[in-house]
Amino acid sequence: MKSERTSEGDAFAQFSIAVIRLAGHLQAEGDVLAKPAGQTSARWQVLAAADHAPMSVADAARALGLARQGVQRLADLLEGEGLIAYRDNPAHQRAKLMELTETGRVALSDIQGRQAQWADRHGSAFGEAKLREATAVIAEVMASLAR
Repeated sequence: MKSERTSEGDAFAQFSIAVIRLAGHLQAEGDVLAKPAGQTSARWQVLAAADHAPMSVADAARALGLARQGVQRLADLLEGEGLIAYRDNPAHQRAKLMELTETGRVALSDIQGRQAQWADRHGSAFGEAKLREATAVIAEVMASLAR
């Protein structure tokens, strides 16, 4: 078996490591942004998914690229704290739909306000064109890996 990589393989390996490290930094930054609202990055993601449209836990997990069981655990915690509510799903008898409560909307809005300032600050440091190009490359890699 070949053990040496091509220069393209080296570049992809370095890219992969950089993205993994970036994900860790973004998770930590998300926790900082969500903490004043009493939330974490993971809980924020579920709140945002429920705000996007009424969806089941399984739908939210697929959209977020997370395990359904993990999203279910978070959704149940959020429901217990009155941030989301489950309602009947006309398309599926057992898979309830999540929706934000007013308390959940307030918490999400609080986080989104801090996130907007954070994103604007970091966005201006790199510029729109460069960030859109990087986003396109990441989207291509994700699509390729999903095949």
